[in-house]
Amino acid sequence: MMHTPPLFATGQYQALVVGSSGAIGGAFAKAFQADPRCTHVELVSRDSSSDFDLTDHESIRAQAILSSARGPYQIIIDATGALAINGVGPEKALNSLHPEHLMQAYLINTIGPAMVLRYFAPLLARGSSVYAKLSARVGSITDNQKGGWYGYRSSKAALNMILQTAAIELQRKNPALHVVALQPGTVRSTLSQAFTSSASPVLEPAQSVSGMLHALKALQPKSGAYFLDYQGIEIPW
Repeated sequence: MMHTPPLFATGQYQALVVGSSGAIGGAFAKAFQADPRCTHVELVSRDSSSDFDLTDHESIRAQAILSSARGPYQIIIDATGALAINGVGPEKALNSLHPEHLMQAYLINTIGPAMVLRYFAPLLARGSSVYAKLSARVGSITDNQKGGWYGYRSSKAALNMILQTAAIELQRKNPALHVVALQPGTVRSTLSQAFTSSASPVLEPAQSVSGMLHALKALQPKSGAYFLDYQGIEIPW
């Protein structure tokens, strides 16, 4: 199949970033703002005037309506998600599992992003466009060799299934759409500080985003979703 990179890689485009107040979302916003080909960057976060809240279905719908006024967008990035929730980090053993913590993990890492996808995907431009969502390598069932991190792993695996399923549906109307689950690497941020001491390498947000954008610009047409790391290497589901 002929290589046809996404429109945002070759011409003028508009971008939308959900979760723009976070370290990675903020780095995506800065990268788009620094690109002279990007004519508008729509930023969505908890600081938005719409009182956007990932755990509030109605606020997601309301924000999508507001953002549609500046659309359509050639690329949408959903940079939301959480590793530690309410001060509780990933569970390392079965006897650490708690239903409330698991429900929160799914609400923030799976259900909220699914609602964002539902309401924001219609804002994508027709033709070669990109919907990319931050996922995690630990969400790969095939790649799980260490165990642990029950809620985070399983919520990201569920997210990946939603992205793959949505890609199949959305591509029936727009075959040139790229849906991507992105692994940003281990990124230095306030929220990840407790989990990066033993990780190597630890990336600055701008480094991670630069790699992810390079990978997105090189995408080729594909049926279904991609699961890529920040170096553009495919990860098994």
